[in-house]
Amino acid sequence: MPNIKSAKKRVLLSQAENENNKRVKSALKTTIKKFEATVESGNKTEADSAYAAAIKAIDQAVTKGILHKNTAARKKSSITLKMNKLA
Repeated sequence: MPNIKSAKKRVLLSQAENENNKRVKSALKTTIKKFEATVESGNKTEADSAYAAAIKAIDQAVTKGILHKNTAARKKSSITLKMNKLA
């Protein structure tokens, strides 16, 4: 445990940041899983809305610095391919 006041603050801030990043990543994974579930069911209209939500969540994660832009591009490409196969 740090002894210096600023180091103690940094520990607290990094813990809070870590929790926030976990929360956003978990929500992102959930939206992607929901999209994949709707694709499995074969419902085109639900898949369209789930697709839009997944793309939005990925873009927000990039904006917040949680995902790297290339990782986001790979994920978006993957779900776009799944969406196109449904059509």
